[in-house]
Amino acid sequence: MSIAKRGRLYHLRRRVPHRYRGIEPRETVWISLHTDPEMIARSKADRAWSQMIEAWEARLAGNSADAEARYEAARDLARARGFRYLDAGSVGKLPVEDVVERGEAIPAPANQPDPVEAAALLGTVPETRITVTKALQHYWTLAREKTFGKSEDQLRRWEAPRKKAIRNFVAVVGDKEIANITRDDMLDFRQQWLDRIEAGEVTANSANKDLIHLGDLLKTVNTMKRLGLSLPLGELSFKEGEARTRPPFSEDWIKTRLLAPGALEGLNDEARCLLLGMVNTGYRPSEGTALTADTIRLNHNVPHISIEPIGRQLKSQYARRVIPLTGVSLEAFKEFPEGFPRYRDSATFSAIVNKFLRGKGMLETPRHSFYSLRHSFEDRMLAAGIDDRIRRDLFGHRLDRERYGKGASLEHVAELVARIAF
Repeated sequence: MSIAKRGRLYHLRRRVPHRYRGIEPRETVWISLHTDPEMIARSKADRAWSQMIEAWEARLAGNSADAEARYEAARDLARARGFRYLDAGSVGKLPVEDVVERGEAIPAPANQPDPVEAAALLGTVPETRITVTKALQHYWTLAREKTFGKSEDQLRRWEAPRKKAIRNFVAVVGDKEIANITRDDMLDFRQQWLDRIEAGEVTANSANKDLIHLGDLLKTVNTMKRLGLSLPLGELSFKEGEARTRPPFSEDWIKTRLLAPGALEGLNDEARCLLLGMVNTGYRPSEGTALTADTIRLNHNVPHISIEPIGRQLKSQYARRVIPLTGVSLEAFKEFPEGFPRYRDSATFSAIVNKFLRGKGMLETPRHSFYSLRHSFEDRMLAAGIDDRIRRDLFGHRLDRERYGKGASLEHVAELVARIAF
C-alpha cells in the first residue's frame, strides 16, 4: 500500500483491481484516512481498503438481475458509505441537511451521479419479499454454523426434517411471504396436525418437531436478514405423551436367537459384525459405522474402540469416549480391524439390519429393533451393579452431577464389561 499526504491529511493510494473496472472508472483511487499522524494513518489503511472493496462488491451485486440481491446490495452499499438504508419515503421524511448529506455522498464522475450509489443512498431499490420456500434456501446459509463438522450423511439427516416441515406448511397454507403469515395460518397448520394426532397417524412428539423446525427456520431468517417481523409462533406446541422407547432384548433372546449358530447367515459380513460389535459395547449405529483403522485399537493391552469426531459430528460433547472390546464384539472387530467402508458414508445400515431381523422373525416383539441391543447392554450393566458414572461414560451420556477426576481406568472398565459380555 502507498500512503501519502494530500494537503493536511494522509491518503491511501491503490490501483483499482481488474474485477471492479466495469463499475469504477478510475484506474487509481485515493482514499482519505482522515488523520495527520502517519502511524495512525497506517493503522487505518487496511480497514479503509476493506471498506472500499465492500462497496465495490455491493455495487457489483447492485447490477444483478435478482431483485433480492439488488436490495441486499443496496443495504450493504449504504452501510459501506456510512448510512443506514432507508426506503425513499423514509428518506423524504429526514431533515433537509440529512438528505443533502446523502446526496453529496453519491459519487458523480463527469457530473453524472452513479445510479447504483444513488439508489442505495436515496432508497429507491424496492424491498423484496421472502416466501416460505425462499426462506428455506436462505436458512442453509444463515444457519451453516450448525452444520460444521457434520458428515455427508449427518448433513442429509439434519436437512431432511426441515425440508419436510416446509413442505407440510406449504401444503396447508401455501408458499406465502413470511411477512404475511398470520396467526390464523399457524392455527390452520396446527389444526392439520391435531387432526392427524386424533386419527392416530402421528404422535404429538412428531407434530412438535415440525413446529419447532418451522419456527426455528422463520426466526433465523427474520433475525439474520434483519426483517424486523413479529412472527405469530407462540403457544402452538402439543402436550407430549410419554416417549415411546425401544424395549431391550432379553438376555435369553440374545443368546438363543441372535447369537445362535447360523442365525445371522444371509446378512452381509460388515452388517453382521457391526451388529455383533454393538452387543457388548452399546454404541450408536452411526458411531459404529464411522470407526476407522485409527479408532479400532486391537493391539492395545486392552482392545478397545474410540468414538471421536473424525469426519462427522458427535451427538454431544459426552459422546467422545473409549469402549473396551470383549466377547463376540471383540471377535467381530477382528474381522474388520480397519472399519466398515460399506456403511461409513451411508444411512442404510440400520434399515438393512432391521429388515433382515424382521424377515427372519428375530425381533422379540414388534416394538423391538436393532437399536434395542443398546438398551439391552445398559440393562445388563445396571443389573450387574456397575456404577452410574461408568455406565454414562460408556454410553456417552451426560452425568447429572459434577465429574471429578478422570474416571475409571480402561482396564477396570474392561473387567466389569467382561463379566456381562456374551
